[in-house]
Amino acid sequence: MSTPFDFSGKTVFIAGGTSGINLGVAHAFAKAGAKLAVISRKQDKVDAAVAALKTHGGEAVGFAVDVRDYAAVEAAFKETQSRLGAIDVLISGAAGNFPSPALGISPNGFKSVVDIDLLGTFHVLRSAYPYLNKPGASIVNISAPQAYIPMEFQMHVCAAKAGVDMVTRVAAMEWAAAGVRINSVTPGPIDGTEGMNRLAPNEATRKLVAESVPLGHFGSTDDIANACLWLSSPYARYVTGVVLPVDGGWSLGGLSVSSAGMKKAFTAAG
Repeated sequence: MSTPFDFSGKTVFIAGGTSGINLGVAHAFAKAGAKLAVISRKQDKVDAAVAALKTHGGEAVGFAVDVRDYAAVEAAFKETQSRLGAIDVLISGAAGNFPSPALGISPNGFKSVVDIDLLGTFHVLRSAYPYLNKPGASIVNISAPQAYIPMEFQMHVCAAKAGVDMVTRVAAMEWAAAGVRINSVTPGPIDGTEGMNRLAPNEATRKLVAESVPLGHFGSTDDIANACLWLSSPYARYVTGVVLPVDGGWSLGGLSVSSAGMKKAFTAAG
Protein backbone atom coordinates (compact mmCIF):
# COMPACT_ATOMS: atom_id res chain seq x y z
CA MET A 1 0.00 0.00 0.00
CA SER A 2 1.41 3.39 -0.99
CA THR A 3 0.57 6.24 1.33
CA PRO A 4 0.45 10.04 1.04
CA PHE A 5 1.28 10.31 4.74
CA ASP A 6 4.76 11.07 6.05
CA PHE A 7 5.73 9.93 9.53
CA SER A 8 9.48 10.16 9.00
CA GLY A 9 11.24 10.72 12.32
CA LYS A 10 8.11 9.84 14.29
CA THR A 11 7.85 6.97 16.76
CA VAL A 12 4.66 4.90 16.80
CA PHE A 13 3.82 2.48 19.63
CA ILE A 14 1.31 -0.26 18.78
CA ALA A 15 -0.23 -2.43 21.50
CA GLY A 16 -1.20 -5.77 20.01
CA GLY A 17 0.78 -4.94 16.90
CA THR A 18 1.99 -8.41 15.97
CA SER A 19 -0.97 -9.87 14.06
CA GLY A 20 -4.14 -9.09 12.13
CA ILE A 21 -5.42 -5.55 11.93
CA ASN A 22 -2.81 -4.15 14.29
CA LEU A 23 0.12 -5.62 12.36
CA GLY A 24 -1.39 -4.21 9.17
CA VAL A 25 -1.51 -0.80 10.82
CA ALA A 26 2.11 -1.21 11.95
CA HIS A 27 3.22 -1.99 8.39
CA ALA A 28 1.40 1.10 7.10
CA PHE A 29 3.20 3.37 9.56
CA ALA A 30 6.53 1.70 8.75
CA LYS A 31 5.95 2.34 5.03
CA ALA A 32 5.22 5.97 5.92
CA GLY A 33 8.66 6.27 7.52
CA ALA A 34 7.85 5.81 11.20
CA LYS A 35 9.92 4.01 13.81
CA LEU A 36 7.84 1.23 15.33
CA ALA A 37 7.46 -0.38 18.74
CA VAL A 38 5.06 -3.31 19.10
CA ILE A 39 3.92 -5.34 22.07
CA SER A 40 1.97 -8.57 22.46
CA ARG A 41 1.99 -11.53 24.80
CA LYS A 42 4.07 -14.04 22.81
CA GLN A 43 7.77 -13.49 22.15
CA ASP A 44 7.80 -15.47 18.90
CA LYS A 45 5.06 -13.25 17.44
CA VAL A 46 6.92 -10.16 18.60
CA ASP A 47 10.15 -11.33 16.98
CA ALA A 48 8.40 -12.17 13.69
CA ALA A 49 6.61 -8.83 13.58
CA VAL A 50 9.76 -6.83 14.29
CA ALA A 51 11.65 -8.69 11.55
CA ALA A 52 8.84 -8.04 9.05
CA LEU A 53 8.59 -4.35 9.96
CA LYS A 54 12.32 -3.84 9.50
CA THR A 55 12.01 -4.91 5.86
CA HIS A 56 10.61 -1.45 5.15
CA GLY A 57 14.02 0.00 5.98
CA GLY A 58 13.27 1.67 9.30
CA GLU A 59 13.76 0.92 12.97
CA ALA A 60 11.51 -1.45 14.89
CA VAL A 61 11.55 -2.93 18.38
CA GLY A 62 9.19 -5.23 20.21
CA PHE A 63 8.44 -6.50 23.68
CA ALA A 64 6.54 -9.49 25.02
CA VAL A 65 3.98 -7.77 27.25
CA ASP A 66 0.55 -8.70 28.59
CA VAL A 67 -1.55 -5.52 28.67
CA ARG A 68 -3.15 -6.77 31.88
CA ASP A 69 0.23 -6.22 33.58
CA TYR A 70 0.45 -2.49 34.20
CA ALA A 71 4.10 -2.52 35.31
CA ALA A 72 5.14 -4.42 32.18
CA VAL A 73 3.29 -1.94 29.95
CA GLU A 74 4.99 0.97 31.72
CA ALA A 75 8.39 -0.66 31.23
CA ALA A 76 7.73 -1.11 27.50
CA PHE A 77 7.01 2.60 27.03
CA LYS A 78 10.12 3.55 28.98
CA GLU A 79 12.32 1.22 26.92
CA THR A 80 10.75 2.40 23.67
CA GLN A 81 11.59 6.02 24.37
CA SER A 82 15.10 5.03 25.42
CA ARG A 83 15.70 3.15 22.16
CA LEU A 84 13.66 5.07 19.58
CA GLY A 85 13.25 8.54 21.03
CA ALA A 86 10.13 10.54 21.83
CA ILE A 87 6.84 8.73 21.19
CA ASP A 88 4.38 10.55 18.94
CA VAL A 89 1.56 8.10 18.17
CA LEU A 90 -0.11 5.28 20.09
CA ILE A 91 -2.35 2.66 18.50
CA SER A 92 -4.01 0.59 21.23
CA GLY A 93 -5.48 -2.58 19.78
CA ALA A 94 -4.87 -5.50 22.13
CA ALA A 95 -8.07 -7.57 22.32
CA GLY A 96 -9.52 -10.95 23.15
CA ASN A 97 -12.64 -12.61 21.77
CA PHE A 98 -14.42 -15.92 21.43
CA PRO A 99 -18.01 -16.47 20.27
CA SER A 100 -20.27 -17.86 22.97
CA PRO A 101 -23.85 -17.47 24.17
CA ALA A 102 -24.09 -15.61 27.46
CA LEU A 103 -24.91 -18.78 29.39
CA GLY A 104 -21.84 -20.43 27.89
CA ILE A 105 -19.40 -17.80 29.14
CA SER A 106 -17.75 -18.63 32.44
CA PRO A 107 -17.14 -15.81 34.91
CA ASN A 108 -13.42 -16.22 34.24
CA GLY A 109 -13.96 -16.05 30.46
CA PHE A 110 -16.01 -12.86 30.78
CA LYS A 111 -13.39 -11.33 33.07
CA SER A 112 -10.57 -12.31 30.73
CA VAL A 113 -12.06 -10.42 27.76
CA VAL A 114 -12.89 -7.36 29.87
CA ASP A 115 -9.42 -7.39 31.40
CA ILE A 116 -7.67 -7.55 28.01
CA ASP A 117 -9.93 -5.17 26.09
CA LEU A 118 -11.01 -2.60 28.67
CA LEU A 119 -8.54 -2.77 31.54
CA GLY A 120 -5.74 -3.33 29.02
CA THR A 121 -6.76 -0.19 27.11
CA PHE A 122 -6.69 1.81 30.33
CA HIS A 123 -3.27 0.41 31.24
CA VAL A 124 -1.88 1.32 27.82
CA LEU A 125 -3.34 4.84 27.81
CA ARG A 126 -2.40 5.54 31.43
CA SER A 127 1.17 4.34 30.83
CA ALA A 128 1.41 6.31 27.60
CA TYR A 129 0.40 9.68 28.99
CA PRO A 130 3.80 10.72 30.40
CA TYR A 131 5.26 10.20 26.92
CA LEU A 132 2.44 11.63 24.81
CA ASN A 133 1.26 14.64 26.82
CA LYS A 134 2.30 17.14 24.18
CA PRO A 135 0.73 19.06 21.29
CA GLY A 136 0.45 16.95 18.16
CA ALA A 137 0.38 13.59 19.91
CA SER A 138 -2.25 11.12 18.74
CA ILE A 139 -3.85 8.07 20.32
CA VAL A 140 -6.13 5.73 18.38
CA ASN A 141 -7.97 2.92 20.10
CA ILE A 142 -9.11 -0.02 17.99
CA SER A 143 -12.68 -0.71 19.09
CA ALA A 144 -15.50 -2.72 17.47
CA PRO A 145 -19.12 -2.24 16.35
CA GLN A 146 -20.12 -4.41 19.34
CA ALA A 147 -19.39 -1.31 21.43
CA TYR A 148 -22.69 0.25 20.40
CA ILE A 149 -24.69 -2.50 18.68
CA PRO A 150 -25.66 -5.60 20.67
CA MET A 151 -24.59 -8.83 19.04
CA GLU A 152 -25.54 -12.33 20.12
CA PHE A 153 -22.66 -14.57 21.17
CA GLN A 154 -20.70 -11.41 22.05
CA MET A 155 -21.95 -10.18 25.44
CA HIS A 156 -18.42 -10.04 26.90
CA VAL A 157 -17.02 -8.15 23.90
CA CYS A 158 -19.98 -5.77 23.73
CA ALA A 159 -19.45 -4.85 27.38
CA ALA A 160 -15.70 -4.45 27.05
CA LYS A 161 -15.71 -2.42 23.82
CA ALA A 162 -18.48 -0.12 25.07
CA GLY A 163 -16.10 0.67 27.90
CA VAL A 164 -13.24 1.29 25.47
CA ASP A 165 -15.28 3.87 23.58
CA MET A 166 -16.12 5.69 26.81
CA VAL A 167 -12.47 5.61 27.85
CA THR A 168 -11.71 7.21 24.48
CA ARG A 169 -14.24 9.99 24.95
CA VAL A 170 -13.36 10.81 28.56
CA ALA A 171 -9.62 10.78 27.91
CA ALA A 172 -10.16 13.00 24.85
CA MET A 173 -11.88 15.54 27.07
CA GLU A 174 -9.39 15.39 29.93
CA TRP A 175 -6.20 15.34 27.88
CA ALA A 176 -7.15 17.87 25.22
CA ALA A 177 -5.55 20.69 27.20
CA ALA A 178 -2.19 18.95 26.81
CA GLY A 179 -2.68 18.81 23.05
CA VAL A 180 -3.29 15.07 22.88
CA ARG A 181 -5.95 13.87 20.43
CA ILE A 182 -7.69 10.55 21.19
CA ASN A 183 -10.03 8.72 18.84
CA SER A 184 -11.40 5.23 18.23
CA VAL A 185 -11.67 3.25 15.01
CA THR A 186 -14.32 0.52 14.85
CA PRO A 187 -13.50 -2.00 12.11
CA GLY A 188 -16.25 -3.92 10.40
CA PRO A 189 -15.71 -7.36 8.85
CA ILE A 190 -12.01 -7.40 7.92
CA ASP A 191 -10.91 -10.32 5.81
CA GLY A 192 -8.03 -12.57 6.79
CA THR A 193 -8.00 -11.67 10.48
CA GLU A 194 -8.20 -13.99 13.46
CA GLY A 195 -11.24 -12.14 14.78
CA MET A 196 -13.18 -12.56 11.56
CA ASN A 197 -12.15 -16.20 11.32
CA ARG A 198 -13.62 -16.77 14.78
CA LEU A 199 -16.85 -14.90 14.12
CA ALA A 200 -17.31 -16.39 10.65
CA PRO A 201 -15.60 -19.77 10.83
CA ASN A 202 -17.28 -21.33 7.78
CA GLU A 203 -18.50 -20.34 4.32
CA ALA A 204 -22.11 -20.11 5.47
CA THR A 205 -21.37 -17.46 8.08
CA ARG A 206 -18.91 -15.65 5.77
CA LYS A 207 -21.63 -15.36 3.15
CA LEU A 208 -24.11 -14.03 5.70
CA VAL A 209 -21.65 -11.44 6.91
CA ALA A 210 -20.61 -10.26 3.43
CA GLU A 211 -24.24 -9.95 2.31
CA SER A 212 -25.06 -7.86 5.38
CA VAL A 213 -22.46 -5.20 4.52
CA PRO A 214 -24.08 -2.38 2.48
CA LEU A 215 -20.96 -2.04 0.32
CA GLY A 216 -21.21 -5.79 -0.30
CA HIS A 217 -17.78 -7.04 0.67
CA PHE A 218 -15.26 -7.53 3.45
CA GLY A 219 -12.76 -4.81 4.25
CA SER A 220 -8.97 -5.15 4.41
CA THR A 221 -6.38 -4.25 7.01
CA ASP A 222 -5.33 -1.42 4.67
CA ASP A 223 -8.74 0.19 5.19
CA ILE A 224 -8.17 0.35 8.94
CA ALA A 225 -4.55 1.42 8.51
CA ASN A 226 -5.59 4.34 6.29
CA ALA A 227 -8.01 5.56 8.98
CA CYS A 228 -5.31 5.34 11.65
CA LEU A 229 -2.80 7.17 9.46
CA TRP A 230 -5.27 9.98 8.82
CA LEU A 231 -6.35 10.29 12.45
CA SER A 232 -2.70 10.45 13.54
CA SER A 233 -1.71 13.01 10.91
CA PRO A 234 -1.94 16.82 10.85
CA TYR A 235 -4.88 16.44 8.45
CA ALA A 236 -6.98 15.42 11.48
CA ARG A 237 -5.57 18.04 13.84
CA TYR A 238 -9.08 19.23 14.82
CA VAL A 239 -10.51 15.74 15.35
CA THR A 240 -10.69 14.24 18.83
CA GLY A 241 -13.15 12.11 20.81
CA VAL A 242 -14.47 10.53 17.62
CA VAL A 243 -15.59 6.90 17.29
CA LEU A 244 -15.09 6.26 13.57
CA PRO A 245 -16.74 3.22 11.94
CA VAL A 246 -14.69 1.78 9.10
CA ASP A 247 -17.09 -1.00 8.22
CA GLY A 248 -18.61 -0.58 4.78
CA GLY A 249 -21.84 0.58 6.42
CA TRP A 250 -22.22 -2.61 8.48
CA SER A 251 -23.19 -0.72 11.63
CA LEU A 252 -26.04 1.04 9.79
CA GLY A 253 -28.18 -2.06 10.25
CA GLY A 254 -26.49 -4.98 8.57
CA LEU A 255 -24.88 -6.12 11.81
CA SER A 256 -28.24 -7.02 13.36
CA VAL A 257 -29.18 -9.06 10.28
CA SER A 258 -25.82 -10.80 10.35
CA SER A 259 -26.19 -11.54 14.07
CA ALA A 260 -29.46 -13.38 13.53
CA GLY A 261 -28.01 -15.39 10.67
CA MET A 262 -24.86 -16.21 12.58
CA LYS A 263 -26.95 -17.42 15.50
CA LYS A 264 -28.65 -19.92 13.21
CA ALA A 265 -25.33 -20.98 11.71
CA PHE A 266 -23.67 -21.51 15.10
CA THR A 267 -26.71 -23.36 16.44
CA ALA A 268 -26.81 -25.65 13.42
CA ALA A 269 -23.10 -26.35 13.86
CA GLY A 270 -23.73 -27.45 17.43
